[in-house]
Amino acid sequence: MGRLLGVRARLRWVHLVLGGALLMPYFLLSQVVVGMVAGGANVLISLPLSLAAYAAALPLAAATAVSPLVRPMSVAAVRAMCGVPGERLAEGPARSWAARGRTAAWWTLHLGVGALVSALSLGVPPMAVVLLAVPFVPALRGTGLGVGWFSTEAEPYIAPLLGAGLLTGLVLCVAGSGALLARLAPVLLGPTAADRLAAAEERAADLAVRNRLARELHDAVGHALSAVTLQANAARRVLDSDPGFVREALTAIEDTARRTVGELDVVLGLLRDGDPARPDAAPAPTLDADLDGLLARTRAAGTPVHADLDPGPTGGWAQLPVIVSREAYRIVQEGLSNALRHGGGPVDVRIAVRTGPGEDPAHGGRGEKERNGPVELEITMTNPPAASEGREPRTTGGRGLRGAAERASLLGGRIEAGPHGDRWRLRAVLPLSAGTR
Repeated sequence: MGRLLGVRARLRWVHLVLGGALLMPYFLLSQVVVGMVAGGANVLISLPLSLAAYAAALPLAAATAVSPLVRPMSVAAVRAMCGVPGERLAEGPARSWAARGRTAAWWTLHLGVGALVSALSLGVPPMAVVLLAVPFVPALRGTGLGVGWFSTEAEPYIAPLLGAGLLTGLVLCVAGSGALLARLAPVLLGPTAADRLAAAEERAADLAVRNRLARELHDAVGHALSAVTLQANAARRVLDSDPGFVREALTAIEDTARRTVGELDVVLGLLRDGDPARPDAAPAPTLDADLDGLLARTRAAGTPVHADLDPGPTGGWAQLPVIVSREAYRIVQEGLSNALRHGGGPVDVRIAVRTGPGEDPAHGGRGEKERNGPVELEITMTNPPAASEGREPRTTGGRGLRGAAERASLLGGRIEAGPHGDRWRLRAVLPLSAGTR
């Protein structure tokens, strides 16, 4: 009884009745056309003409169902009333003609079956009630209501059985029709190959954005926390003996915190959909504008840093493509952050613009002395790997190095990180042409 009269069955009944209501505009239009063809006959009082108008209305419904917006509306109704799991139905408008054709088939089936069920729902219950009342209301026996066996002229003891049979048949018809549509909905409204591809691309784009935000948070906040922790630790150790260093460390802590708040504001603005960062939020740091400050804050934490900076033929870091300069800064920041957390001595940083080996026209091969290849930005950072007191032991790399590798990969570059002789080395090569593509 639950399948025939339960909540789901009743919702499917409502869904079918809605389909019948949606067919009415098409039916009224086809009724006018059929009446004109039949010489002005009244279609409503003629069963054959009514059926002809019904049949003519279905192609009209199918033609209008090729609109891309029909599928989202149908999917929403099926999810709400037919009990079909949402993952089995497609999301969004139909993109391909194949999907639109399947949607048109569903729309026609829903409206066509819904119109029949609606007609039965309107006609059967009153007739069934009359038949059930025949034994108790003698006046009904002479009215001549009904058709054939199902009429008030039936024997009084048979009429109630016929009425109950009508109601049972209606319930079975409605339940069967609702179950049929629920079974066909995933077939006709389910995702196509194009829908699955679009969903996969959307998930990939969303994952890329999330990974980007995770990298930004890790690089900005993680480095700041490491630097501030070590700066505060160094200041605490010499609090009584070197007030000048303490003042320098506190100034570096203040500057680091202020800059990190600005960078965090930018990232949080990206996290809020449609809510950009404040106009006064700090711009993304670059080599030209922020490298000197990064090196100074690292030195203020108590770690000596020797920097060898060679912008080469570019004329300065300001001439680098913005995206390369920004990602290079983050890579240097990650290397210094690791050196602060895990290193045990001074850090050597070399950032240089160089020209890779190109083709030697005279010999038709790669020249050893010719330097006419692609221009690249090379970052090399080395420091002793031994952990000192209060610092974490060096590993093969965590989220930060993976994030740096992703940054380099997005630009077409590469990163190498690991032991190099008696030191730990981080080396990144970024093609400068990546910033102009």
